[in-house]
Amino acid sequence: MSEHPFTIEPLGQHDRSGFSCGSAPLDHYFERQVSQDIRRRITACYVAVCNASNQVAGFYTLSAAQISVTQLPDRFKKNLPRYPSVPAVRIGRLAIDIKFQGQGLGSTLVINAIYRSIRADIAAYAVGVDAKDDAAIAFYRHHGFLDLNAQERTLFVPLAQFAKAFSLFDV
Repeated sequence: MSEHPFTIEPLGQHDRSGFSCGSAPLDHYFERQVSQDIRRRITACYVAVCNASNQVAGFYTLSAAQISVTQLPDRFKKNLPRYPSVPAVRIGRLAIDIKFQGQGLGSTLVINAIYRSIRADIAAYAVGVDAKDDAAIAFYRHHGFLDLNAQERTLFVPLAQFAKAFSLFDV
C-alpha cells in the first residue's frame, strides 16, 4: 500500500515563509494574517504538508456562515425550517503552492473541507464559497457547488448530498 503524498492537518508551527501560490494577496494572508484570524477565532486553517519535503503545499480556511433561505434555489427551500437563514460553513481561502499545482491537491482540499464540515459537532446545512474569478467558479462547479440566487460568484453545496453519497451518516 502506498503512502499518501500529503498530510492535511490544522495549521501549527509550520514554516509558511516559502509558500507562493501565484496570488500576492493569498500569499500575504497565509504568511502574515491567518495566525491572527485563528487567535481571534475568525477562521480555522488547515494545511496540506508534503510528506517527502515537509513543505506546506496548500491550505484552506473555514469559518461559520449563514445562507439566507431566499437566496437558495427553490428546489432546496421546500424541506427547510421556516427560519430566515440556514447555518453554513464558508471556505474563505484556498490556495496551492506553485510547486504543487496541477496534482489534484485543490480537489483533495475541497473534499477535506466538506468532510470536516460534515463531521463537525455543530450542524451546518451547506458549505459556501465566494469564488474570486471565472476559473474558481468552474473549479467549484466541477465539485458539485451550485450558484446561489442573486449572489454573483457565491456558490454552495448542501452537505446532506455529500454525506449521503459517501455514506457518512443516515440522511
